[in-house]
Amino acid sequence: MQRALELARHAGEMHDEVPVGAVLVLDGKAIGEGWNRTVNSHDPTAHAEIVALRAAGQQQHNYRLPGSTLYVTLEPCAMCAMALVHARVAKVIYATPDPKTGAAGSVFDTLISPQHNHRIAVASGLDAELSAALLRDFFQRRR
Repeated sequence: MQRALELARHAGEMHDEVPVGAVLVLDGKAIGEGWNRTVNSHDPTAHAEIVALRAAGQQQHNYRLPGSTLYVTLEPCAMCAMALVHARVAKVIYATPDPKTGAAGSVFDTLISPQHNHRIAVASGLDAELSAALLRDFFQRRR
């Protein structure tokens, strides 16, 4: 999670993007990293999780990433949650919940829905206050 927090800080401080970072790990090694890039790339799908999935897919030469764990600083949205399901990620660990659009239990239960052919284990709260503070400070500066 520490690396995801570094990426989140980078997004906010260096790129003026919402500070969210993500790291996808397989067998103890990072295989993909990302930070929010939606504004600068003019791409509404360039969330940290999607960027990390794309990098991991390229590195692994596979769109399926079974056995992997995603560490992300903010609870995934519905778009990211479905991408994680399609990629067959095994586990998502997020720092802080997203009470407006969270799809890992806050608003939706997309990652564990029995309607999908794959379910993802979910854990939360790891470095939650640090992540929440990054987001809070970012939006206070913008106001």
